[in-house]
Amino acid sequence: MNNEAQRVLDVIGASWAESTKELYGTGLLVFHVYCDIHDVPDAQWAPISRNLLAAFLASCAGALSGSTISNYAAALRAWHVLHGLTWSINELEYKALLEGATRLAPTSSKRPKRSPFTAAILENFKEAMNLEDPRDAAIFACLVSSFYCIARLGEFTVPAISRFDPAKHISRAGLIVTRNHNNLPVMKFSIPSTKTSSDGEEVHCAPHEPPSSTDPRNAIETHFRINHDEPHANLFSWRHPSGTMRPLSKKEVIKRIDTIAKAYPNLPDLKGHSLRIGGTLHYLLNGVPFDVVKTMGRWSSESFTLYLRHHALSVHTPPRALSLAQGSQRARPDSFGSSFWPGKPSVFRPIT
Repeated sequence: MNNEAQRVLDVIGASWAESTKELYGTGLLVFHVYCDIHDVPDAQWAPISRNLLAAFLASCAGALSGSTISNYAAALRAWHVLHGLTWSINELEYKALLEGATRLAPTSSKRPKRSPFTAAILENFKEAMNLEDPRDAAIFACLVSSFYCIARLGEFTVPAISRFDPAKHISRAGLIVTRNHNNLPVMKFSIPSTKTSSDGEEVHCAPHEPPSSTDPRNAIETHFRINHDEPHANLFSWRHPSGTMRPLSKKEVIKRIDTIAKAYPNLPDLKGHSLRIGGTLHYLLNGVPFDVVKTMGRWSSESFTLYLRHHALSVHTPPRALSLAQGSQRARPDSFGSSFWPGKPSVFRPIT
């Protein structure tokens, strides 16, 4: 392959996040194994025919989850796009195949509904943690920031301690305190690259006034006091017992969540994504309008609606939130909304 052709592949490939490419790689591997087992000639692998795609997806149905099969199909489609091959599969039939595979998915492949974090659960975590310990201080700051920003845990952590990249992962310099149109403080986190935007995104939350036990600003200031590091370092880097500073990995946070959740029988089964679920519900149940929460969480309309269908009934919904769900704006509490919604920044001040 000449340099120009390789450059085209590199540019197209850059449109997918690294985690997506890894996932697609798994799908392609499974497809290649299927073709080898069934003696499918190499020339028939791509462009893929309707019959071969249907046979491959049918072989997965009943054994794998619908989302896994959808990812495998998406991987094949991306492979065609990457190499400029014709994807001649009828869209209606393609959709029907995926829907059928989802319905045939075994019960064992379906993950139980994740329980959401709540402010009260975060308080329980704080009591169970030692915030003078470097790792716990970093993890707690990460937890409350993810929760109140409705951020993905992976946006505030790194996939592995050796893979921190300031061009992709948030650094300490990426956090500033600004003020909204009501001159109230807002914490702005600038993430260089996200799963949905290679150009990066901003997420926001507000310091609690007066400070609460889960105040994100207090948690981060405690973390910075204990874990001194350079501005270009990972936002939640922490001092390892060996004396070296380490970026905070997603695995480290999930491990700590599991340890605490298992140690306290009254706590539900919590996962990393429980923070995003919990943050969304926290604002909705406090009367913040759907459109504001949707913007904070950076949801598309369709995904936000599906998300609520799956999770909104997992906690008690008070009458005020129900009125909002039915389209009423009467309950919009300007004093609450303005305390976290950024508006136009007027004063920028780094947290030190």
